[in-house]
Amino acid sequence: MLMKKLAVPLLSVSLVCGLAASNVAYGKTADNLAKADEQKLAEKRTAKKVPAMRNRVYSQLARAQKLADEGVKIAGFDVLDEVKERIDGLNSYERAMLWNFYAFMFYGNDDIASAIEHFELVIKEDAIPDSLYLSTVYSLAQLSMQQQDYQQALVYLQQWQANNSKALTTQQHVMFAQIYYQDKQFNKVIPQVEQAIALAKQNNTAVKENWLILQRASYYELKQPEKVVEVIEQLVRLFDKPEYWLQLAGMYGEIGEEEKQLAVMEASWQAGNISKSSDVMTLAQLYRFHQVPFKAAMLLEQAIDKGTVVASEKSLEALAQAYVAAKEDEKALPVLTKASEIADSGKFDVQLAQAYLNLERWQEAIKAANSALLRGNISREGDMHLVIGMAQFNLEEFEEALLAFTQAQKIAKSAKTAKQWFHYVEREQGQRERLAMLN
Repeated sequence: MLMKKLAVPLLSVSLVCGLAASNVAYGKTADNLAKADEQKLAEKRTAKKVPAMRNRVYSQLARAQKLADEGVKIAGFDVLDEVKERIDGLNSYERAMLWNFYAFMFYGNDDIASAIEHFELVIKEDAIPDSLYLSTVYSLAQLSMQQQDYQQALVYLQQWQANNSKALTTQQHVMFAQIYYQDKQFNKVIPQVEQAIALAKQNNTAVKENWLILQRASYYELKQPEKVVEVIEQLVRLFDKPEYWLQLAGMYGEIGEEEKQLAVMEASWQAGNISKSSDVMTLAQLYRFHQVPFKAAMLLEQAIDKGTVVASEKSLEALAQAYVAAKEDEKALPVLTKASEIADSGKFDVQLAQAYLNLERWQEAIKAANSALLRGNISREGDMHLVIGMAQFNLEEFEEALLAFTQAQKIAKSAKTAKQWFHYVEREQGQRERLAMLN
């Protein structure tokens, strides 16, 4: 009965299973340390008769337990100190139980270092029940994890396993996996998680989300993207969280499965699970990559209207380019105009000039091209002279067109095209003049 009360409960240890691992340098490997400890224990823990706990000791420890349960912690420690004063008269089992009480009460006071110190005293006693020894070593592993001393946690856990005849539970497999992850032994994480999953299925219990997160992180660290994809696919199936859909899309892109990436991103958008501007822009780029620019335009326009994407130079340019790629120059015009108003350069005037030229709106094309040249900081100045020349030609203003093509010939990138247009306009002008003379 007393032993049941004294049993230290399994401690809840929260571990971050993200893509970053702790940076802890070790002089020896945890495996080597564990083997050394196991050898010492094997020599020490020979078959010994566990002495009985005497009634007077039992009564004192029970009183300390009662005070602790009632929240009178100081009085509980006082009772333990009274027992400790007679330490020389206690047998090994009584001493172990005294240290166990101290550890339990220190843990209740959030004094983890003192709890570890006293639990270590418990397992140093020779003749104690195996159940007490095992539960104490396991608690030491958990407390070491809580202290982020993962090397020592692994030593204790392997020490516990070496003396435990029972098969591991799912949670114990996961505990091994968590410690291996923090110790950067990622290849050892995978089989532990797999065994936990197999046990869960065997027992018809649910696979825990954090197990798969741990497995995913380990495969990522091991640079096995195809395996990462498999795990995220399970996360999507079992937990259906928006972030897993987006992670899956990203990983499909990483392994070259762009069609699946698009399908998953599109499904996420339609389900209302995309809330970040960067994700919307990614989906728009995927639409453009898969030659469906009109969908990209509709997506961006809707996202900008909703405020999901800010109407910045970058997003407006992407929207305009999508409309242009979709042969929807008319719809691109108001977007480019708005972008031009907030830009510091003439780059959007360049696109406006081209769009107006495509729509045969000659005067507006000339105006936009001149604006681009005036505002400057554009990559292809010669193209704007070409636009002006073509527009002037279509307006039958041949002299102005020739002047524009002359300017374009001075720029290397547009010189060849400008020369061809110059000669073409000269011929057309000559023909018009000859026809006019005949009339």
